[in-house]
Amino acid sequence: MTSTLRNHAARGFTLIELLIVVIIIAILAAIAIPQFSSSSSDAQEAALDTNLGTVRSAIELYRVQHKNNYPSKTPSSGGLSASCTAAGGVLGTGAKDVEQAFVDQLTAYSNADGATCTRPHPDFPFGPYLREIPKDSIKNVSTVVMDAAAGTPTVETGGWVFSNVIGKFYMNSKAVGRDGRAYHLH
Repeated sequence: MTSTLRNHAARGFTLIELLIVVIIIAILAAIAIPQFSSSSSDAQEAALDTNLGTVRSAIELYRVQHKNNYPSKTPSSGGLSASCTAAGGVLGTGAKDVEQAFVDQLTAYSNADGATCTRPHPDFPFGPYLREIPKDSIKNVSTVVMDAAAGTPTVETGGWVFSNVIGKFYMNSKAVGRDGRAYHLH
């Protein structure tokens, strides 16, 4: 009996045995690969939801600290220019209702009227609320379209849409995610 096992062990595997192992591995790979490919889409959608939550929280905090005004409802320019420049900062440049005011007011220090400065100073006690406006994780775009009506997007360009009238912030895309929900409804 031991001599039969030694002879078989010394011989190695037959071609049939190797083919069976390769076929089993191929079947397992065919099952596993689709699971991994969908995980990247799931991760993108999870990142989208996280980015939306983060920016929406920043918008609400800004509103509470700025006389119930949403970002870009007032210009980010003006204000106490001497104190900002004396602190080594740069004043915001965004006019009312434009993307630059939205970006300035969420990413810089601000006063209660919405004027911004890139450096901390007692005259600008609020913020910054975000380091930068995040890119949407689906189209990889960070632009913000200002839309007072906050209607549904009719394009798939990506980026964001914001209404400084009602505070609605959503992705600028009519595309649909893996769960069947349109991205702008996340």
